[in-house]
Amino acid sequence: LSTKAGSRSILAALASKAKRINGRYERFLERTFPRFYVLYATFTKGIQALFLEVKEIRKIKSKMSHQRLSVQQLPYREMERLRQVRRGARDAFRQFRRDVIKAIPIGIIAIPPFANFLVIVLMYFFPRQLLIRYFWTPSQQVEFLDAYDAIRRDSYPDVVESLALAARSLPEPQLRKRLRELCAEVQQGSQPRVAELYAVRSLFSGSPLGLNKLPVSHVKALSQVLFLTPHLPAFFLRHRLRSHVLEIRNLDRAMLRLGLGQLSEEELKAACYLRGLNSTHLGMSECRAWLEQWLGLSCKLQASEASLLANSMVLLSLNYVRTKE
Repeated sequence: LSTKAGSRSILAALASKAKRINGRYERFLERTFPRFYVLYATFTKGIQALFLEVKEIRKIKSKMSHQRLSVQQLPYREMERLRQVRRGARDAFRQFRRDVIKAIPIGIIAIPPFANFLVIVLMYFFPRQLLIRYFWTPSQQVEFLDAYDAIRRDSYPDVVESLALAARSLPEPQLRKRLRELCAEVQQGSQPRVAELYAVRSLFSGSPLGLNKLPVSHVKALSQVLFLTPHLPAFFLRHRLRSHVLEIRNLDRAMLRLGLGQLSEEELKAACYLRGLNSTHLGMSECRAWLEQWLGLSCKLQASEASLLANSMVLLSLNYVRTKE
């Protein structure tokens, strides 16, 4: 017992000394090389955040198993945390698994003393290509989110044009007129009201605008809005799109139960971004106002009207900033 106690004491002393040395080293970097210190601090926090997320996900899954809960029964934050991993062999889990696999060599490289300098070199020259989001600086996160949003926004006009084209062949005159006016409104730079979208919801549960009836080009454009690959057979495209949209719908209901006032600025921005709006340059009030509109539509729609929710990611986002300006 005395030997074990002595060993623990020595280890504690060594750990304490290493912590003090590391503290001096970090203060030296911050004073002498401030720009380099930003990368170093980002790397350190990234490693910690990665392992905390893995630990948290295991805890949530254990809770679900012991209490026999479905994902829909979880609180919003736990449901959102599982969003990227709950799909098992499907896309979101593969993305998380790719992130972890990508991080393993980074962790191995960083094990030897001061070897994290090599990681920081990678962070400086190839952050987007080689590193996962945990190792991006705050400015890089904004830059990369803007870049990804620019890619998906290229498909927004295609979505609106496809809706306008479909509106011409609708048999019911009143709904045809409403949808054509709605599309023209968006194409002219305005944002539609939720009531206008809700008024045409019946068009999106069957032909020609239900997810199973949309032209493949339209489904591909909507897939890009959700950052899903469009390079799959039509059946898989429709199935994946419906699955992702209904997952967002479930998240919306959990968010409504929690209340938007309970979300932090980071959570509000992430929620908007997921639903099609580039929120990187918006404030809390703007994000909250947009989410209130989104929830006002999403939480009223049935699963059979998932196509309207998918298209609304474009219709409600395309001109939001322009409208406010």
